[in-house]
Amino acid sequence: MVDKEKREKIKRKNKAKENFDYALLLIIVILIGIGFVMLYSTSSYTSQLEYGDSFYYVKKLLIALAVALVGLFFTVKIDYHFWFRFKWLWYIASVIAVLSVMIPGLGKTVNNARRWIVLGPLQIQPAEFVKLAMIIVIAWFICYLKKNVNYIRTMFVILAFTAFVSILIWAVNDNLSTAIIVFGIAAVMCFVANKKYTPFVAAAGTLVALVSVFVVSIRNMNTSESFRIRRILVWLNPEQYASEGGYQVMQGLYAIGSGGLFGKGLGKSIQKLGFIPEAQNDMIFSIICEELGLFGATAILILFVMLLWRLVNIAIHAKDLFGSMIAVGVFAHIAIQVILNVAVVTNTIPNTGITLPFISYGGTSIVFLLAEMGIVLNVSSQCEYKE
Repeated sequence: MVDKEKREKIKRKNKAKENFDYALLLIIVILIGIGFVMLYSTSSYTSQLEYGDSFYYVKKLLIALAVALVGLFFTVKIDYHFWFRFKWLWYIASVIAVLSVMIPGLGKTVNNARRWIVLGPLQIQPAEFVKLAMIIVIAWFICYLKKNVNYIRTMFVILAFTAFVSILIWAVNDNLSTAIIVFGIAAVMCFVANKKYTPFVAAAGTLVALVSVFVVSIRNMNTSESFRIRRILVWLNPEQYASEGGYQVMQGLYAIGSGGLFGKGLGKSIQKLGFIPEAQNDMIFSIICEELGLFGATAILILFVMLLWRLVNIAIHAKDLFGSMIAVGVFAHIAIQVILNVAVVTNTIPNTGITLPFISYGGTSIVFLLAEMGIVLNVSSQCEYKE
């Protein structure tokens, strides 16, 4: 009996090793490696001027990466069903995390936005935790309501719970971009889980129509007290509003245009020399286009497509609905963030301050991104493939 149990245990371990998605892990490693190279190239000049150390941002991100790798190790090893037990705690923790920026002495305001909390030497952005937490919560919701998942009212309940957190992020953290991402993740997960596509198509069409009407209605405005309306005006005519936000957009477009097919060469960007403010954050893709050209930028986007395809493969072959929905949620997170970041940099949509996953500077972001990937890799190790 004992020998039989040992054989079964060894068999499960061998199957887990066989199913583990090493391709996904390799893509993640490559993206992180590219991210560090581009971070140094983008930030070395300004960090030398401001901090006297050209590796300032690289060193800070290396510390965050060390923490992230520990998190990745544990989330890979822990059975993903473990997170299922704490569904309501994840939701409550999300609400507390968003509200924590309001606590005196804990919350920190940067550029008139309350988006960070300070824990000793650490500066953490709670909204990054919320993305991971809500993926688990929504996956549990869909599993719990799976018998009624095709009913509109069921989708409304899930989206209403998500909307509450999204509105909190918008109102408390003044972070509309993250609010959109969190709600977008829920919408994609509900869309994939539901067999009826008509309500989602109708909702998307209505949203596009309303946004179009709104943009047209403010097109002829000269100014506004709302900074979000000003962002739309800048997007529509960056040259006219160069002193009100259009400057960064125009410099980013100059960087993209000057890169050509193969770029100026790694480290040879001109726009990163103070022309694009905080280029290492949400505008890093413009520097990639300038230094590596269309060829390099396309290669990075292909890596993201490959990563998304691996997530789709895991979602299809997951052992159960919970694992599948976690993979779908992470897919939605990465896809939405990449699409919005590239759209902002190319001035396809108004500036929203969304970073490029694994590439842009951000310690909190890399920690929770790798935690997400660790959970998905654990799902992959338990996938069931037909012979």
